[in-house]
Amino acid sequence: MSVPLRRLRETPRHLLVCEKSHVRHERSRHAAHVRSHAYNCRVSILIPECGILPEALKSVITDIGEYYLVKNLSLHELVTHEFINTFVKKGSCYALTYNTKIDQDNTAALLPTGKLIISVDKDTYEELGLQGRPSQYSGKKVMRYIVTIDLTDSAFDPDSKKHKRVLWALKEKKPLEFDFLLSWHNTGTEGSSLMSYFSKNEIQAHQPKTTFSTLRNLQCPVLISNDLQGKLEESCSAQELFEWLGAVCNKVGLDNKSFSFLSTYCCPQPSTVVEQAYLCTITGFILPEKIIQLLEQLCCYFDEPKLAQWVTLTVHGFADSPVSWRESEHGFQKGGENLYNFVVFRSLDYWLQMAVGANDDCPP
Repeated sequence: MSVPLRRLRETPRHLLVCEKSHVRHERSRHAAHVRSHAYNCRVSILIPECGILPEALKSVITDIGEYYLVKNLSLHELVTHEFINTFVKKGSCYALTYNTKIDQDNTAALLPTGKLIISVDKDTYEELGLQGRPSQYSGKKVMRYIVTIDLTDSAFDPDSKKHKRVLWALKEKKPLEFDFLLSWHNTGTEGSSLMSYFSKNEIQAHQPKTTFSTLRNLQCPVLISNDLQGKLEESCSAQELFEWLGAVCNKVGLDNKSFSFLSTYCCPQPSTVVEQAYLCTITGFILPEKIIQLLEQLCCYFDEPKLAQWVTLTVHGFADSPVSWRESEHGFQKGGENLYNFVVFRSLDYWLQMAVGANDDCPP
């Protein structure tokens, strides 16, 4: 077998980081972890022994918030001081190029911190003339560069040389145009809106898509909150739970039947069968602020006695986002996966599992 073909058949490297804490612990980092993962395309909630969602949780899901798709938007529009003063400095503004491939195309992302991340090929980088750094996943021959512009920097005022150079590079020297997903989280009740600001552009408002399903007679792993490693014949490990959850969320059968050509996977042991489990999946451009609200409501789920021992919240990042956590560079390679999962126990202890693929740093 040739080397290239053998590599195609190899399982790509992946990394799973697990930690545990308590939601009410003063040093718990659960909210900080959610905030640091800016670009989220799917959220799944699994509640064993549940037939109907509590109204408070259902209300948060219904009010998850719309986002916008702006087509053919020039990148220089995001570095104008009108945009910066209207959105970047008055809330959390999120922007991500749409239908671009991180390992092939030029891409860009605006973080809620005000950092604009531009990932470009070598030719575009040389034409732009802006200072950047080689992509850490380029290999020996650098073919991709990362340019980071802090839109909130005090040195980036309208009359500064820095701002004029960036605006000239993106508007005249090498204009870049993308379809953008945009969303803005603003705690105030007054002010502009993305829809009105980009009214001269082709802009569409979208609501996240939500699906609900009830899973019958579901085999669930037995978990012990203070034991991530699991114990033989007593409880399953965090990694076994993570794999099982992926199968459940993707509707993979857990029967391990000999005649199945799709999967021979089965639930890890020990396990228990629950009569029903509620699965809710939300897809779209979902902000961390909304995910924190969902997590808080899941914690409130145990305020009253419940049959469930634990619930889960799984969040998938965009495969072609230039970053995963914080400003960590993200690559695609064979999958582009970057996701995390919370397991919240009845005691409000929780597990946090963070997973990335080959072209990513270790999650924070």
